[in-house]
Amino acid sequence: MKLATVLAAATLALASSTAAIAQTVADSPELYTGERALYDLARKEGMVVSFDTGPTWANWAAQFSAFKKRYPEVEIVYNDLGSAATVVALEKARNRPQADTAYYFAASAVDAAKKGVVAPFRPVNFDRLPSVFREPDGRWFTIHSLTVAFIVNTKLVKNVPQSWADLLKPEYRNSIVYLDPRSTGVGQVLTFAANFGAGGDMNNVQPGLDYLGRLHQSGNVLRVLGTTPYAQFVKGEIPIWISYENDGLKAKWTDGLGDAVAVVVPKEASAAAPYGISLVEKGPNPNAGKLWLNFIMTDFGQGIFAQGFVRPSVPGVKLPDPVADKLPTAPQVRPLDVQAAAAKKAEIDAGWVRATGAK
Repeated sequence: MKLATVLAAATLALASSTAAIAQTVADSPELYTGERALYDLARKEGMVVSFDTGPTWANWAAQFSAFKKRYPEVEIVYNDLGSAATVVALEKARNRPQADTAYYFAASAVDAAKKGVVAPFRPVNFDRLPSVFREPDGRWFTIHSLTVAFIVNTKLVKNVPQSWADLLKPEYRNSIVYLDPRSTGVGQVLTFAANFGAGGDMNNVQPGLDYLGRLHQSGNVLRVLGTTPYAQFVKGEIPIWISYENDGLKAKWTDGLGDAVAVVVPKEASAAAPYGISLVEKGPNPNAGKLWLNFIMTDFGQGIFAQGFVRPSVPGVKLPDPVADKLPTAPQVRPLDVQAAAAKKAEIDAGWVRATGAK
């Protein structure tokens, strides 16, 4: 399949209210030492191809806009494949890579590193990351974390569910949408979140699989999807969406839904998952790829994630006050062990099919 049919150009003209304001690298102080020199190399390549950075996810649209303002001679091209599918695409194209960078749930990043399709690169702020948030040589590193929550359209749902147990009630028949754990990172993390809520842990995922089986048997699952249904939710087509808190907070505070959206971290337990990114081995535009990765790992780039209600991975990055006030405190949330999650992926994939009867 030709690249043009898979990717969409991301030269986005966003309003200042939704995009970070950035000066060009030529007329402002460097964000890090060597930034201008790297830009000079990247502008000769002219573009960066960024896999799986769909613009409605994790505030990527604002990242694209800010990057383009700062580096006007480097275009961004992106796609939205899903985490597991991204690794498959990298593996299929290992002899002639199309991507320069790849973004995914960190368990898929571990998989990509094992398959040898990503390259070592230690970006800005790499050494500030906790050790569990990075591969030692930089074949992947975490750029933000996301917490599983219930995102509820209060115009369609009278009683907002507060727990995993609530979702099993008959009043939520044909109401619940979530992403497929076989092909998406959020689907994998959701399975662990449900597992924690059902009494499981990283070593025993069966309680979570059994729970999802009961959820399907109850008739409450409307559909399971392979890509994020954010636009469908905003249009009012989804009553209850099990996803990440940032999706709901964005719909509520940025896209104008206000009180029509409730964002609930389930009271039993939930999971916070690291999301990582990598430089692709033998990518066509390596300097542009490094420029892009450095940018999103600077304090400036990390702040852009925070503006989209995504929690930055670099310790010490200050959340904007309005955002910090809107991110709910949730002591029941458990951080996900990426290595353990990666080791459980095959078990979850097969177990989910058995439990839910999915094809």
